[in-house]
Amino acid sequence: MLAQIKPSAAEKKRLHDASTALISRIEKLAEDCGLNLKVMLVGSAARGTWLAGDYDLDIFLGVGVEDDLEKALQLARRISPDHREKYAEHPYVQARIDGFEVDLVPCYLVDDAAHLRSAVDRTPFHNRYVMQRIAGLEDEVLLLKQFMKGTGVYGSELKVGGFSGYLAELLVLCYGSFAAVIEAASLWKPGLRLDLEGLGRVEQADPLVMVDPVDPERNVAAALTLNRMLQFALAARTFMTRPDLEFFFSNPPAPLSDREIEALMEERGTLPLLIEFAAPDVVEDVLYPQLRKAESSVKALLERKGFSILRSDVISYGNRAALLLEMEVWRLSPACRREGPPVWQADHITRFLAAHSQILSGPYIKDGRVVVEEKRRYAQAADLLTAELDRLSLGRHISASIRSGYKIYAGKELLAIKDDGYRIFLAEYYRARCIRPDAT
Repeated sequence: MLAQIKPSAAEKKRLHDASTALISRIEKLAEDCGLNLKVMLVGSAARGTWLAGDYDLDIFLGVGVEDDLEKALQLARRISPDHREKYAEHPYVQARIDGFEVDLVPCYLVDDAAHLRSAVDRTPFHNRYVMQRIAGLEDEVLLLKQFMKGTGVYGSELKVGGFSGYLAELLVLCYGSFAAVIEAASLWKPGLRLDLEGLGRVEQADPLVMVDPVDPERNVAAALTLNRMLQFALAARTFMTRPDLEFFFSNPPAPLSDREIEALMEERGTLPLLIEFAAPDVVEDVLYPQLRKAESSVKALLERKGFSILRSDVISYGNRAALLLEMEVWRLSPACRREGPPVWQADHITRFLAAHSQILSGPYIKDGRVVVEEKRRYAQAADLLTAELDRLSLGRHISASIRSGYKIYAGKELLAIKDDGYRIFLAEYYRARCIRPDAT
């Protein structure tokens, strides 16, 4: 098992040589520019907890707290012509260098984690903490990370809402081995609190609280959702009952063909509505919370008007983004009933009747209230979305994209989109399952 996920000696040498050469190059460039800079390799590559084939390097460019972070960013831009600038709490550079994906991140060199200037200033403290304790447990971390990947719970980005690499390392340090983490996790319930150093000072209401040993007021597991926590706990329980390599190496679904999509729609008898628009040019941790906000607003509108939704999801693919709504009820009768005020409230009745001009029947009295039956303004879910979508609260970037243009695909119209990422998303959506049929 380890042979499949542990970097070979050749891989380790390649990473070491590449990172050493890159750090030397940055240091030389900083010296030529007269910039006092501390260049640090951090993350799993520095700690020996990276999985085979994972060629990512996190290089931090540390400057003094009184220095200008912008100078470090300007230097990062000069490292490689093949780069793009991204933004988290502040800008950083992502580059492709010698076959490695490299994040060049400016940070402040603070004295301790209690005096951070920005969130990334905490990372060198994480690095130091783990490196001082992880010796001899690196393979246990690799097993845990691969298990988390195979069960679909790895990744703290908001798109996933799972476990970060740092959290996986702390779990191994907490319990002592991969097997011990699995055994403990099989019994996890929401509200669990773990504190390696016994220093936690703030009570959080997150499903899992792992007190950050270098910043006791922070929860390392803050990005972990309840669903991902329990998905991991269930996978651990099932694995203990019936161990299988399948837990470590899940087979990603293939893109659905037109025929497969049509068959799934026919079998389910629902109507999928897909609202597609240009993806805002923001990082995923900004995009996905706004997609979820938009999803919630659209669902609330549809349900408020009488339409019923079985399930929904969001996706970004290429330069597009979309909301998928699987409708149980997408067509309503032209007529609908509106209940008004009690009969004795004359003034309210006058206002009620004035507000309903398309009356088909009534007004009549039902259970002491005035009732009318009127023509429904929107009998089709797609018509309601077309009329009301751009008026909803969808998040700043999503709202701007929607105002610039969008398209609604209904039913078999979804077949018009041929993108593989989108077709894989549909496969994962229609065949969603985190519990094996034989799970106990």
